[in-house]
Amino acid sequence: MQVQSYLFFEGRCEEALEFYRKAVGAEITMLMRMKDSPEPAPPGMVPPGSENKVMHASFTVGESTLMASDGRASGQPTFKGFSLSLMAADEAEAQRLFTALGEGGQVQMPLGKTFWSPAFGMVEDRFGISWMVQVPAPM
Repeated sequence: MQVQSYLFFEGRCEEALEFYRKAVGAEITMLMRMKDSPEPAPPGMVPPGSENKVMHASFTVGESTLMASDGRASGQPTFKGFSLSLMAADEAEAQRLFTALGEGGQVQMPLGKTFWSPAFGMVEDRFGISWMVQVPAPM
């Protein structure tokens, strides 16, 4: 069994994928637009003018796979009650990732030393996704 995150960007999916490609080295493994669906959507499911929006995308960050979509392309994505946790190899990588994810976003907890990590911080990216960036504690 596996659990994967599925993120609905409500019209900003392609922009988000490009941002994550640059910020954290995401690799897009699959992307299907609404117009490429093998079956038409039920009436009222796809807003007019959304033919080029992302119906489904799959992408990897490191060894993890995430999925994403434009959803109903309402323009109002909401991401509440969770964070994506990103483990960095060292403090320099943590700083680079934290800075990149925070571009256009908001720092929730500055990156710094904690009792469980030499570098831990929380940042909400420009799309409203909360990220926890950390370096594993040495053994």
